[in-house]
Amino acid sequence: MKLLRFGPRGQERPGMLDADGQLRDLSAHLRDFAGPDLPEAIKTAASVDPASLPLVDGTPRLGPCVGQVGKFVCVGLNYSDHAAESGMEVPPEPIIFFKATSAICGPNDDVEIPRTSVATDWEVELAVVIGKTAKYVSEEDALDHVAGYCVVNDVSERDFQIKRHGQWVKGKSADTFGPTGPWLVTRDEVPDPQNLDMYLEVNGHRYQKGTTRTMVYGVAYLVSYVSQFMSLQPGDIISTGTPPGVGMGQTPPSYLKPGDVMELGIQGLGVQRQVTVAAD
Repeated sequence: MKLLRFGPRGQERPGMLDADGQLRDLSAHLRDFAGPDLPEAIKTAASVDPASLPLVDGTPRLGPCVGQVGKFVCVGLNYSDHAAESGMEVPPEPIIFFKATSAICGPNDDVEIPRTSVATDWEVELAVVIGKTAKYVSEEDALDHVAGYCVVNDVSERDFQIKRHGQWVKGKSADTFGPTGPWLVTRDEVPDPQNLDMYLEVNGHRYQKGTTRTMVYGVAYLVSYVSQFMSLQPGDIISTGTPPGVGMGQTPPSYLKPGDVMELGIQGLGVQRQVTVAAD
């Protein structure tokens, strides 16, 4: 299933795409795809015939495909070729950091460039949405705890991240720095998360073209690894790293400015499109 949330910010309603790619309204059957209620909501959605649901008129705003995210866990330098372009070594264990959940926005919402930014960058990433509590799980059992997958743009301010000292979170957490969606694609529709093509374009120029096949640490390993340090609850997100082609890796570096348009997508998981604007 391709599950989604649509409507004004903070008032999103649950929906799904039918076999013809039409948006259907699920709000008569469940309240939301969010937080601890996510597993039951997915079960309910699976029990409904999409053809019986009302069609949604027009092209409403799409919200983040998951609400009430408790943790937004990110993995750094998880593609060897991206580590090389960043001038950094592939880590002997996954680099884990957090993005503030207040950074989460819809897949097509405007992305704000922070007031003092000089190096706002892009990163297309495969994200894993947790569907069942995971604590000390094995790699073999890890995917049983996954509800599905989605696209994340891990927008990053490189000066804040690298030059302002301390943890990366400062460069990762500005409002709108976490476009998520358009859909939560359930695990049954993604038989191999390590075989998905991905891309990102800025103003029509393709900067990133990669595949999850080149991840250093795969999805099952990451879910297991993170669960050794903290429990993962339904609705939590793990964003698994980006392939090469980020702005920081260009010669010379190329960063976002107001009015730029980003388009990014992952095979089978949909496409995002954002316009950059100056933060108020």
